Amino acid sequence: MKQSELKSVRPLQGEEEALMSLTMTIVMLIAGWLAVATAMLWGVLRISRRHHHPPVQRAPVEKSEKHRGRHVTAH
Repeated sequence: MKQSELKSVRPLQGEEEALMSLTMTIVMLIAGWLAVATAMLWGVLRISRRHHHPPVQRAPVEKSEKHRGRHVTAH
């Protein structure tokens, strides 16, 4: 094909074709990765906060003299 045929098939209309530079591609890749990582971290923290059960504080129970020094599995 001749150069004049290429221009007639796809005219640029006075503007050059915009191509993304390598630097911009890398920056956009890192920005997208950070956005995904932030969203996943936010979701994990949200779920862990919602399903967190605070420990129940019980009143201390007095042990009798009989059970005070022995372990449960002691024979």
